[in-house]
Order: sequence, then structure tokens, then C-alpha cells
Amino acid sequence: MRTIDEIAAAVAADIAPGSFVNLGIGQPTKVADHLTAESGVVLHTENGMLGMGPAALPGHEDWDLTNAGKQAVTELPGAAYFHHADSFAMMRGGHLDVCVLGAFQVSTRGDLANWHTGAPDAIPAVGGAMDLAIGAKQVFVMMTLFAKDGSPKLVRECTYPLTGLACVTRVYTDLATFEVGAHGARVIATYGVDVGRLEERLGFEL
Repeated sequence: MRTIDEIAAAVAADIAPGSFVNLGIGQPTKVADHLTAESGVVLHTENGMLGMGPAALPGHEDWDLTNAGKQAVTELPGAAYFHHADSFAMMRGGHLDVCVLGAFQVSTRGDLANWHTGAPDAIPAVGGAMDLAIGAKQVFVMMTLFAKDGSPKLVRECTYPLTGLACVTRVYTDLATFEVGAHGARVIATYGVDVGRLEERLGFEL
């Protein structure tokens, strides 16, 4: 089983050099800490920045410099700032190579549900997730494979409200990495568990 940092490192390693990338709120922000300067990856933030660096170290925060999740971040040489509307134009216009999002559920064909569970006490907030899911050339999801109650988050069909249809290409989890799409879910690698056990727990063939 992998830690969040290990999952983030795996995602970072699979991003092509020179890519323009948006990191979603939550676990995906960890990916920034595992990108090297040599990769040439340029991070975009929904709130209007290109050239975001890793998270700011404690005691070195500049609270005028945050990501979309209101976490203090750093800037890299050449960083640029722009209006929120321009940021969304980049997202919607197909200018991002990859976005990395969290999820409540992902279907085997790549449908994404990540903004509302339907729980009575939950506050639904889609933010820019729909724009990212449809606008980015590739959508990677970073999540635990099972929810706290043990239910699978990689499913045949999403039961939560959808963010996007057939938009996810790869799913990175604590127990395995998957490719998803029209072919269904295909295991790329497992961590501390075999494919047979995964199939048993997920309830479908991989």
C-alpha cells in the first residue's frame, strides 16, 4: 500500500516533460512537491497563475501567493499572474496537457464524480472541476481505492452526480494504478495486493 506522497511521486513521474498541468484541490497538490526543475513542467492554478512551485515551507508563507485550495505556495522564475477569467479560458480552451483531480468515484470507462456525494450534510462545490475534466487533454485521478466504509471508488457505473463523462484516462491509488476508458479498467501496477484480490474487492473483472 502506498502513501499519499508515494502516489503523488508516481503521478509526477508520468507527466511528460514540458507539460502544462493543473493540480486539483486536496491530494493532487502534493504532486507539485515531486516535480523537478529539469522536467520543465509548468503548473497552472485555477485562481490565475502559471509557474507555481512546491508548497511554501512553514514560516515562509506569503499569503498573497496561494493555490486554488488557499494553500501557501511558491513561485518559480518566470511565473505569471492573470485574471480568473483568463485562467478559465486556458482550462476551457484545451491549453492544459494534464489535470490531476481527486474523486469520490471513477467508472471503468472513465466517468468522473468528484463534486458531491449526495449526503444531506455535504456542501456541493464543483468549482472548476467540470472545466478541467473536459478541457484538459488528459485527466489523471489520484485517490484511495476504497472509501472509509470500505466501498470501492473505482466502479462499473458512478452513483454520485457526474463531473464529466469518459474524461479520465488514468487512476492512481494506494493499492494499484489503472488505465480506464472504452476498454474498461486495466491494471498497470499493484502495491501489496494481487489482481485477483482486487477483482474480488471491486466486484468486477480487470
